[in-house]
Amino acid sequence: MKYVLLIYTDQLAYAAESSVDYQRSTAYDAYAAAARQEAVLLAAETLYPITVATTIRVRDGKTLITDGPFAETPDQLSGYYVLDCLDESVAAHWAAAHPGLHDGTIEIRPVMPFA
Repeated sequence: MKYVLLIYTDQLAYAAESSVDYQRSTAYDAYAAAARQEAVLLAAETLYPITVATTIRVRDGKTLITDGPFAETPDQLSGYYVLDCLDESVAAHWAAAHPGLHDGTIEIRPVMPFA
């Protein structure tokens, strides 16, 4: 079954920590390599920061376009991984091993297949 690991981080704090970029990059690379080796990694992407986000809504038939993220919160969606795991406990195992947990939060969501 497919699961999405949604990575949430405090993007303002993250932007201020340029000195740990190399260590963070190395840890993320090692994590992705391990997931590829176990054949569970289907996709992974990092998102640009919320400073370049655009939100679009339709209300009362009118399209509203706003600069910025969907919600104004300290933790924002910063990336995702799509994993193919036997069950949620295996997805939770991979989430618990993710280096983003040191300064962020990971939400696990099963992917609903289209009929």
